[in-house]
Amino acid sequence: MSIWQAIILAIVEGITEFLPVSSTGHMIIASSFMGISHLEFTKMFTVNIQFGAILSVLVLYWKRFFQTTDFYIKLFVAFLPAAVIGFLLNDFIDALLENVVVVAVSLLVGGIILIFIDRIANDTSSEKEITLPTALKIGFFQCIAMIPGVSRSASTIIGGMLQGLSRKQAAEFSFFLAVPTMAAAGGYKLLKTYDTIKAEDIQTLLIGNVVAFVVAMLAIKFFISFLTKYGFKVFGYYRIILGLILLGLLASGYKLDVV
Repeated sequence: MSIWQAIILAIVEGITEFLPVSSTGHMIIASSFMGISHLEFTKMFTVNIQFGAILSVLVLYWKRFFQTTDFYIKLFVAFLPAAVIGFLLNDFIDALLENVVVVAVSLLVGGIILIFIDRIANDTSSEKEITLPTALKIGFFQCIAMIPGVSRSASTIIGGMLQGLSRKQAAEFSFFLAVPTMAAAGGYKLLKTYDTIKAEDIQTLLIGNVVAFVVAMLAIKFFISFLTKYGFKVFGYYRIILGLILLGLLASGYKLDVV
């Protein structure tokens, strides 16, 4: 992987991680078109640069993390389902990451769901309290995002809205939940692959994380503002169009670089 390829993937990660469009799906697509998706380092890199995206949440919302223990208990409860299921199904999930068809179908179906869910959005000014049962339900919704192309952000936001949360409240809880979830996933992947990292790879990883951090900060600010004004419809249509394009390419015999 060249530095420029790493920067492109980091930009994709930063833009898409907190938008309901699937960062994993987009990085699979981007790495496939660049012909590097089969590399083991690429798979590790796409998980590792999530640390940069996590840092953007901590920087932007640092005051919100100085709260009572109740806040952290709710985050832990919401995090548990993904931690357990992700650990048990790790090999199966890794296999799905190599399937562009799964990504295309997930993008298409997810787009239709986003358009539908936008119509039942709770736009009341008052925010509903996030209880422990609510947090747990959102956590189970997050598990759906283990399917590439679904989007962790989309699944958790939809889960929150179905529990009566407003768009903004659901989106922000999704950001907070990303911190333990992505840190655990990235840390686990790093522990499994750290012995394969070469000295020259460290620079690539550092650059990737810095780029992902900066771009993710801009993306979060844009998303909250856009979501409050316009909702999810645009993201839903985007997912449908991208999913159809991918399915069309695959049906026409276009070969993507996947194992």
